[in-house]
Amino acid sequence: MNIPKQTSEIFELLSKGNFLCSDSAEDNNRKLYNIVETHFDDLSEYFNAIDFVLEKGDEYFYFSRQEAKADLERKIEQAYRWIDIVDFCKTFDNAFGAGFRFSPSQIDQQLRVDASLKDKLDSMKRLVGDGSYSERIKKLVNELCNYGYAELENEILQQYKVVASFKYIEQLIVSITISEETQHEIPQ
Repeated sequence: MNIPKQTSEIFELLSKGNFLCSDSAEDNNRKLYNIVETHFDDLSEYFNAIDFVLEKGDEYFYFSRQEAKADLERKIEQAYRWIDIVDFCKTFDNAFGAGFRFSPSQIDQQLRVDASLKDKLDSMKRLVGDGSYSERIKKLVNELCNYGYAELENEILQQYKVVASFKYIEQLIVSITISEETQHEIPQ
């Protein structure tokens, strides 16, 4: 087994729920991504021995683990949150996805002319709290960054970049299916 010397640094990042993305704004994260890509099989085997599953997405890596039922319920609740967030982001701009660049001020400007976007933000108060639209947008952007779906690219312009790991949450949402039987049980 050929384990790179950066293995502990890789573990430190991924074990906190972060992603390693090929298009990260941070040079070190891009380097670590390349190391994981080069040594994927060896690292998978190594981490699997300590009950961490190294997963490969489309231009990103992350850890997964077998979960207890209570943890799965918590994750389902978290998925509901992300459905709302992704819906808001796609309403802001349908191109919102990996590689997309934006600033909170652009969202704020769009909010002033798009009633649908404003309604979506209003319906997300349980996620972003009360406060001005600017404050709520800032909390939303912080959520994206804290979970590793966006990074601050230019501090002066307050410009953010959506990184490849955003595909993870998009794929999760797309994979949700409602069976024909359950569909009839949902009130219209």
